[in-house]
Amino acid sequence: MSQNQPLVSVLVPICNVEKYLDECLSSLQKQTLKDIEIICINDGSTDSSLDIINKFASEDPRFVVIDKPNSGYGDSMNRGLETAKGKYISILESDDFLDADALEYMAAEAESRQVEVFKCNFWLYWSKSDASHGYRNDFLFNLASPEMIALGTHCPLNYPEIFWAKASIWSALYLKSFLDVNEIRFNTTPGASYQDLGFTFKVFSCACRVAYSGRAFLHYRQDNEKSSVNSPGKVYCVCDEHDEISRFIDEKRPDLKAALGPVRAHAKFLNYRWNYDRLGDELKPEFLERFSTEMRREIESGFIDRRYFDGSIYRDPTSEGFLYFEPWEIVEIDWLANDPAYYAAHRACEYSSGKLETLKTYWNAGGLRYVCRAFFGKKITVNTTERHYIS
Repeated sequence: MSQNQPLVSVLVPICNVEKYLDECLSSLQKQTLKDIEIICINDGSTDSSLDIINKFASEDPRFVVIDKPNSGYGDSMNRGLETAKGKYISILESDDFLDADALEYMAAEAESRQVEVFKCNFWLYWSKSDASHGYRNDFLFNLASPEMIALGTHCPLNYPEIFWAKASIWSALYLKSFLDVNEIRFNTTPGASYQDLGFTFKVFSCACRVAYSGRAFLHYRQDNEKSSVNSPGKVYCVCDEHDEISRFIDEKRPDLKAALGPVRAHAKFLNYRWNYDRLGDELKPEFLERFSTEMRREIESGFIDRRYFDGSIYRDPTSEGFLYFEPWEIVEIDWLANDPAYYAAHRACEYSSGKLETLKTYWNAGGLRYVCRAFFGKKITVNTTERHYIS
């Protein structure tokens, strides 16, 4: 590339991460691909993060420093995207790090395949090894299945299961012009609030040329106590991302609303389910009400096909219904739509220590009716005008 356009711009969002930042930035400085710029976006850090960034910038002109008041992850990333000059965009979280040949490999593959997005597997990384992960620091996360890799260059809309794989925005390269033309940016909600969900959905909604690799270069840190994944206070952030996804489809891709709607509804179920399970017991009832309401809304809008609930889609392989939901998922959505208290008891019993504890959980939630339903498979038919599903 020309001197004014590096091949890859790496965005590094930074906020109070002095403990890990040197390792992160050193891994970028040591990349075998030299034709890069490293854009460090300091989001109002109050520790020594800015001093660390400035030290690297004083030694290596490829480091670009954006220093701003704290405004959240999404705004930081958008500032980085507007500043970036590279043909491709890479993202590296400031508590993670890359193997030295990562960008050289990914850029070469992206160039030879002429793709808009190129994604790799990655490593789950712990700073200290212990028995819980086999006394190892790294475990391979197989984001890309052999089937996904074998697709070669493809359009995600033709293989929608790609939409609900782990977002992992940082194990990929994105063609900058593709992001710009499609106006793909991050949601500017406060903090680090799972903005990768909306960004990834927008990318796959618009992309026509995506490819995967089974190789892994990025080490995704699991034991950063400040990670947003470990924050219990972000009850509705996942809902904000799905509101943004709906807005993007309505405004930018109305031509694909019918095709994307069922994909979006399935992704919403999976994301909300994950969010519900991570919340503390005191926060679960509040979120469950929102979860239940939105699943009913998806059924009423037709994005979760009613024929799932009588089994006709599964009985007829030629059905025009959207075959994205597994049978067990439909069962859970049925509970969410009609009897969220039973869903809550069921999820709580996933972690029960034994049958007695399970029995107590169902009894406390719904008495004998729930116990019979859970232990003896008693089916309850709901026949009101507003409830049309069998649980």
